[in-house]
Amino acid sequence: MTAPGVDEGVRPKRVVVERRLHPVTPFRRAWAPVAVVVGWAAHDPNQAQEQLTRLTTTTLLIVLAVVVSAASLYGFLSWWFTHFAVTDSELRIRTGLLFRRTAHIRLQRLQAVDITRPLLARIAGVAKLRLDVVGADKKDELAFLGESEARALRAELLARAAGFAPETAHEVGEAPARELLRVPPRELAVALILTGATWGALAAALVVPPFLWLATHSVWTVLATGVPLLGAAGASSAGRFVGEYDWTVGESPDGLRIDHGLLDRTHETVPPGRVQTVRIVEPLLWRRRGWVRVELDVAGSANSVLVPVAPRAMAEAVIARVLPGTEVPATAALSRPPRRAGRCLPLWWRGYGIAVTDTVFVARHGLLRRSVALVPHAKVQSVRLTQGPWKRLWRLADVHVDTGAGKTVTARLRDVQEAAELLQGQAERSRTGRRDARSDQWMA
Repeated sequence: MTAPGVDEGVRPKRVVVERRLHPVTPFRRAWAPVAVVVGWAAHDPNQAQEQLTRLTTTTLLIVLAVVVSAASLYGFLSWWFTHFAVTDSELRIRTGLLFRRTAHIRLQRLQAVDITRPLLARIAGVAKLRLDVVGADKKDELAFLGESEARALRAELLARAAGFAPETAHEVGEAPARELLRVPPRELAVALILTGATWGALAAALVVPPFLWLATHSVWTVLATGVPLLGAAGASSAGRFVGEYDWTVGESPDGLRIDHGLLDRTHETVPPGRVQTVRIVEPLLWRRRGWVRVELDVAGSANSVLVPVAPRAMAEAVIARVLPGTEVPATAALSRPPRRAGRCLPLWWRGYGIAVTDTVFVARHGLLRRSVALVPHAKVQSVRLTQGPWKRLWRLADVHVDTGAGKTVTARLRDVQEAAELLQGQAERSRTGRRDARSDQWMA
C-alpha cells in the first residue's frame, strides 16, 4: 500500500550529505602564510636580516604572534570552507575562501583511487585520498581523512563507480583477497646496487668534483656541482629503496592493489582493463639472477611501476592478471630485423625484435638494457609507418603503434614489405580488439 499523495513511480530523492575533512587538516594548511614569510626572507636575505636587527624583542614577539595567529586562522578557515559529498554519479569537492571552486568528479571517469599515508600523517592516524581521473593533468585529492574513513570512502566510490548500491561497498571494495607478490628488502637492495644508473651517478659524483678543483680551484664551484651529483646518486639508490620498500601486489575485485613505502606508505590501484602498455625491463647485471622490472602505462594515471624487481616467472604471472589471456613471448619467438638493418644501426640492430599474438603487439629494443613492450590490440589508437631516405635505400621502415596513454611503441628496422603488412594487419586487429574487449567499468 502506498501513502496518500505519493506516486509509486517516483522514487524519493536521496539527500546529499556534505562532509568535512579531518580536524587535523588545518595544521597542514596553516603553513601557507609561514611559507610566504620564509619565501620573502629567502628572496632578499640581506634586507630581511637588516629588518630583524631593527626590531626589539617586544616587537619581534608581536610579529611572531601575528604570523602564528594569521597562519592558524588561515588553516582553520580553509578547512571550514572545504566540503565534499558523494552522489550516485559524482564526487563533489567545494574549496576556497574568497574564490569558490567546486570540482565535479564523475565516478565513471575514475582511473584509480589511491590512499597515501606520509610519515607525519601515519603518526596522526590520518590518510590522503588521491583520485586519478581520465583527462585530468593532475590528481584531485582529499587531505586529510581518518584512516578508516579514507578506506570506507574509497570502497564507496568504487562501489558507486561499478554501479553497486553503496550499502554493498564493504563487500565489493575491501582489501586485496589474495597476495600475489612481495619484494623482500634484501632483494630490492641488491637489485638497486646492480643498476647501472646507480653506479653512473656515483661515478660522476666522485670523478667530476676533482677535475673541477684542478680547473678552477674554487670550493664553491666544486660544492655547487658535487652536492647535486651526490644527491642524484642517493635518489637513484636510497630514494628508490625507501619508496619501493615492502612492495606488495595483491588481487582484489577492483584490480591489483599495490602497497609500498618505508616512511610514506602508498596504497595504489591498477584499474582492470585500463592498462595501455606493459614493459618488461631487464638490466644487464640482473640477467644472471633472472630478475626483471615491470612498468606500465595507464591513461590519466601516474602509476608507472607494477613490480620493481622479481624473478621473470613471478613477474609474468602478475602480468597475466593485468592482461588476462596474455602470454609473454619467449626471446626466441621474437622476429629480428633483416641483416641489412646493420647498415642503418650497426650492432644495436640485434636488440630489436617483434611478435604479434592474438591479444598483444610485442616490440623489443636494447642490448645492454633490454625492454619488451606489450600493447593490447584493443588499446591501439593509431598505427603509422615511417621511412627516412637512408632506410628507404635499404628497403627498411619503422611501424609506430600509438596508445591511449600518449605513448608510442615502435617496431624498428623492419623489411618494407613486412612493415606494410604489419601496418594493415595491426589496424584490423585493433578494430577487432576494441569490438571484443571487455568493459572498462570498475569490477565489471
